[in-house]
Amino acid sequence: MKTTGNTIFITGGGSGIGRGLAEAFHRLGNQVIISGRRRANLDETIAANPGMQAIELDITDPENIISVAEELVAGWPSLNVLINNAGVMQVDDLGAPVDETLLTSTLSTNLMGPIRMTGALVEHLKQQDDATIVNVSSVLGFVPMAMAGVYSSTKAAIHSYTQSLRYVLKETSVSVVEIAPPWVQTDLLNSRNEPRAMPLAPYIEQTMRELSTDAIEALVEVARPMRNNVGPNESAFVTQFNDKFKS
Repeated sequence: MKTTGNTIFITGGGSGIGRGLAEAFHRLGNQVIISGRRRANLDETIAANPGMQAIELDITDPENIISVAEELVAGWPSLNVLINNAGVMQVDDLGAPVDETLLTSTLSTNLMGPIRMTGALVEHLKQQDDATIVNVSSVLGFVPMAMAGVYSSTKAAIHSYTQSLRYVLKETSVSVVEIAPPWVQTDLLNSRNEPRAMPLAPYIEQTMRELSTDAIEALVEVARPMRNNVGPNESAFVTQFNDKFKS
């Protein structure tokens, strides 16, 4: 994708990978607008990056998505990049009765939110000469983590959705890119200081290099074995992966 000269809207841009991407694109001279539910995080991020803008957004609220989309189109008519990054991850137990709160929150944030946000902006994006939609999935969409089964399922669904979206937009000016992060040191599952996770700064640096190419999937090297796992023997790989997390 084109990494300069854009007007970019990033959901979940006040922390973690979203903030890292926002700051990287901001340093390249793009106009960046971030969103999220936590105003303090948004304010801290834009204060550290003069010129960046922020809009509060509840990605689980369909009406709020529509109003934010209208504000974006009116305020930044040159908007040509949407990065669907906002997400939540919680430990669950698929072998127990369903936790309805966890299920609803995860599905509405990780899956329904990106689909709704894209739907609210896609007609505007199709009017741009060069536009991109970036969906952030996860390697757990290819090799699920059983103790976060609902999260993993939403990321597998985002991968499927991204492929369908890419197909239906193939004759338009909108390209569709998927980012599938590995375990990264962010606030998800309190991983900020997790030694087994990839540090955020090199992850962002390598991802930006991938995004600057024509690749439809932005994968850092450590993520490729899990991305490539899909196949007739994937079940054994999934078992081996999850055995590592047994207490």
